[in-house]
This record gives sequence, structure tokens and C-alpha cells, in this order.
Amino acid sequence: MSEWPLGAGEGLRVGDIVEKLGGTLLGDSQRRVRGIAPLDRAGPADIAFLSQPGKRAWLETCKAGCVILPQDFEAEASRFAASILTPDPYLYYARLAQWFSALQGEDATPGVHATAVVDPAARVASTASVGACAVIERGAVVADGAVIGAGCYIGRNAVIGAATRLHPRAVVLHGCILGARCIVHAGAVIGSDGFGYARDEQGAGVKIPQTGAVVIGNDVEIGANTTIDRGALDDTRIGDGVKIDNQVQIGHNVEIGPHTALAGCVGVAGSARIGAYCFIGGSAGILGHLVIADHVTISAMSLVTRSISQPGRYAGVFPLDTQANWAENAAAVRQLGALRSRLRQLEKRQDKNIDKT
Repeated sequence: MSEWPLGAGEGLRVGDIVEKLGGTLLGDSQRRVRGIAPLDRAGPADIAFLSQPGKRAWLETCKAGCVILPQDFEAEASRFAASILTPDPYLYYARLAQWFSALQGEDATPGVHATAVVDPAARVASTASVGACAVIERGAVVADGAVIGAGCYIGRNAVIGAATRLHPRAVVLHGCILGARCIVHAGAVIGSDGFGYARDEQGAGVKIPQTGAVVIGNDVEIGANTTIDRGALDDTRIGDGVKIDNQVQIGHNVEIGPHTALAGCVGVAGSARIGAYCFIGGSAGILGHLVIADHVTISAMSLVTRSISQPGRYAGVFPLDTQANWAENAAAVRQLGALRSRLRQLEKRQDKNIDKT
């Protein structure tokens, strides 16, 4: 998304958009658009999109200069100066929004701010940018094009991959590794100690040193004030393309497969393993040491208390109770489907016996 067509400062030509992102262009290819807006507020200099066919009526009053529409909306497309037909307008919008964002944003200036503290034994690429009051400790590596925001902390021997961006006050503690093109939002902490304690003879907690690290793949995004704990012995691992929302807690030795997404306030306890392409709804909880298969969707506020071996959608909220009652009732709830079937069979038999008499 880094190459810009001639005159892009005056907006993007619709023809250039289609040339780069694909889709079928109808109408004026020379039309220029300067921003993306909702259907009901877009003006002649905007591009809008319709991803929900149920909102088709909104097109009747839309004043956008260009619209992104599903492929079978040719009739609606004809009323606009320009339109783009595509199988997935929402995905098209996401990619176009990335392009606009890069066009309108300011690139970080390579170099180290005068107030930053960089250990002489750290390696910071000449094309990287280090902001005001950032701290980079001994042995740390900051790769080409990385951006370290103001007040960030990079611990000993940590690695920040190429073109990765840390927003202000993000913390990456010792030995942790981030891949290329990651985004870490403000206040996130990567590599804090996991919650590991043994109990002594009197029941007091005895801290277990957390000697692992956090290893994060490429193209991962981590939300503001999210915490990812380092492993106790082995590493906590986050796969390529994972998207983690704000205020999420990832416990020690957790493994998350590629392209899984976790919404805000999710809590994942230690040593849980989540597969690839999963979607975990907001405030869901996953207990420790469980295994979640690939392509699993967990609804918001659900509590996962057992491993999930098959892909699909899962949901569940259970009232708080004493441990003994909760376990007994939960076991009974799992049998409700079978009990209902048995009851229906008994009712049918009863009806037949009544008919005979």
C-alpha cells in the first residue's frame, strides 16, 4: 500500500483504486474521492460502501461520488457517477481504508530522539524511529522501519521486527520477540511475569520465577492496555496475523494459532492452547490447560471450562453457585437434550396406549 498514483494528494482516482484493489468498475474512472464516509453522510468527494443488502434502501438518498457494492447490485450502481462491484464490500472497504490511512498519515522520521535512552549495546536500524523518552536496553534489536513511540520501554535482548510500530508507553520486556509489521497500542505490556506460585506448608504463596519469554509472529495487532505474560519455562506464543483487542489478559505459556481474533476484556488462563482462525467474543474466559480447535467461535461473556475439539459456534453462561452445586447442575444441563428426546418418546408411547384403549 505504499505506492501512490500521480496526484494522490488531491484524492484517489477511482480507476487507480480498482487497478490496485480489483473489482468491477462502472462509471467514471477519473472520479476522485478524498475520504471514506457512511452511506447516509457521504458527499460527492467521498466513497461509501454497502456490506449489508438489507440496507439497500439507503442507496436511494446516498450522495457519495463512488460506492462499493455487492456484485449483483448493478441496477443500483447505475445511479452513481462511479461504483465498484466486488464479492465482499466490507473486505474491500478494509483494504481501501488502509490505503487512505497511509496516504493521510505522517511517516515517522528515522532517527533517535534526543531524550531517548539507548544502551550502546543495543542495535537500532538507521531507518527505525525512536520517540521521546523511550528506553532501549542492552542487547535489544530494533529492525528496519520500526517505530518506537514516546515513552516506550524495550527490555534487554528483546527484538522488534521490521516495520513494527509501538504506540506511546508500550512495554516489551526482556527477551521477548515481535515479528514484522506488528502494531502494539498504547499501554500494552508484553512479557510481564505469569501468575505462578507454589504454596508453602502454611499456604502462603511462593513465587515461581517466569523464565520463558513471549514470541509474537508477523502482522499481529495488540490492543491498548492488553497484557501478555511470559512463559514459566517455555514461551508464550502468538501466531501470525492474530488480532487482540484492548484490555485482554493472556496468561503464561498460552499458545494462540494464526489469524485468531480476541475481542476486548477476554481472559485466557495459563497454558491454554487456542487454534487458528478462531473468534473469541468480548469478556469470554478460557480456563487454563484447555485446548481449543481451529475455526471455533466463542460468544461474548462465555466461560469455557472444557476443551473444544470440533469447529463451530459455542456459547454459555451459568449462574454462580457453590462448587458442588454448580458441578452437579452443569452435569444435569448437559443431559437436557437427551432427556427431552426420551420424554418425547415416552409421550408418543403414552398417546398410542391411549388410542388403543
